[in-house]
Amino acid sequence: MPLTEVVLVDENDKPTGVMEKQEAHVKGELHRAITVYIFNSRQQLLLQQRAEEKYHSGGLWSNTCCSHPAPGEETLQAAHRRLYEEMGLRCALTPMFTLTYRLQLDNGLIEHELGHVYFGVTDDVPQINPDEVSSYEYQSIDEITQRMMMTPEQFTAWFQLTFARIPDYWQAFKSEQSR
Repeated sequence: MPLTEVVLVDENDKPTGVMEKQEAHVKGELHRAITVYIFNSRQQLLLQQRAEEKYHSGGLWSNTCCSHPAPGEETLQAAHRRLYEEMGLRCALTPMFTLTYRLQLDNGLIEHELGHVYFGVTDDVPQINPDEVSSYEYQSIDEITQRMMMTPEQFTAWFQLTFARIPDYWQAFKSEQSR
């Protein structure tokens, strides 16, 4: 059964209620989200191209996966669940940072999210869910940076916003993993 409710939160990530997902995006209500960045052993980021049929941002390139925890679901649990549902991958995930953003999407919806960002590393081959993902590819951070400068319209709004933080967090993550 598809997830239909999101957890509304205040600026401190304290739950304030639940709302149907589409309604939350129409009204621009602040809600909890998860964002997953998966790298391979060659230090390339796994990008997904969202399925054209998605209710927003269809056909655009984005981070490995993102979604919303269900009411009562921990963000780490949601990140693991969605990584498997969208990309067919299972791997250890590490919480990296949170951020709050409000972005107007091209179809009139508003992404107003408090996002929990996770990193993971695996060389497993993605088994994409075609209802969620139309394609995937691995690219280095430098390649993605160049591509975003040349063709920003090919990327989701939230990926453009969050990606700016990824190089520094990736360096910190690698340093921590090598200890």
